[in-house]
Amino acid sequence: MYDKKPYFYGTGRRKHSVARVRLYPGTGSITINGRDIDDYFGLDTLKLITRQPLELTETMGRFDIIATVAGGGVTGQAGALRHGISRALLQHNEELRPILKKAGFLTRDPRMKERKKYGLKAARRAPQFSKR
Repeated sequence: MYDKKPYFYGTGRRKHSVARVRLYPGTGSITINGRDIDDYFGLDTLKLITRQPLELTETMGRFDIIATVAGGGVTGQAGALRHGISRALLQHNEELRPILKKAGFLTRDPRMKERKKYGLKAARRAPQFSKR
């Protein structure tokens, strides 16, 4: 259906998730990994996060979004989608940069899982010692 049509592309990242987003001129359908957004994300908050850049820039019904997301969990994937959609919107119209920048959608969130340290059960969780 979308083969050989011109589109706007954006790559979004969050935690370990990577989203490759393509924006086609269309009616506003969002497809993630071949599934509709309602099927892919169960929680309404995740759907809201994904649609935030479109609502902010008032381009809600103007683009069909086809996205491929890999890695991480559902929250990270929603954040990666938001980042990718924002970047693709910039390709469409560079004048949207101040709006998206002010909302913080263009900044890659640097927060990552802290690594586990030796001698501990997790990154900071130490074993419990009982009194004798």
